[in-house]
Amino acid sequence: MEFLTALSIGMLFAVGVFQVLRRNLIRSAIGLILMTNAVNLFLLAAGAYDGFIPAYANQLEGTPSDALPQALILTAIVISMGATSFIFAVLVVISGRYRTSDADAVNGLKR
Repeated sequence: MEFLTALSIGMLFAVGVFQVLRRNLIRSAIGLILMTNAVNLFLLAAGAYDGFIPAYANQLEGTPSDALPQALILTAIVISMGATSFIFAVLVVISGRYRTSDADAVNGLKR
């Protein structure tokens, strides 16, 4: 099961990298979203702990789970949503100004 999880996370990250390297800016933004989701899944898979008691329970019996990976993933989701909204706002400005989403056609910053 771990191999299937690692393979699916790796494939998701590979598709994200492939999309980031495309010339279309919208596909690059979607690739960035896929990469951040793959990193979040990696953190969740790497931080999995075989605890039987939830981290928020006040029971003394058993081994509690670790809440740190969940907190890191929640923080990463918030940061990635902020970065994604900023990237999409920049894409709206670029597509409105240059009437295209092709990275080669946007040449106003080369001067």
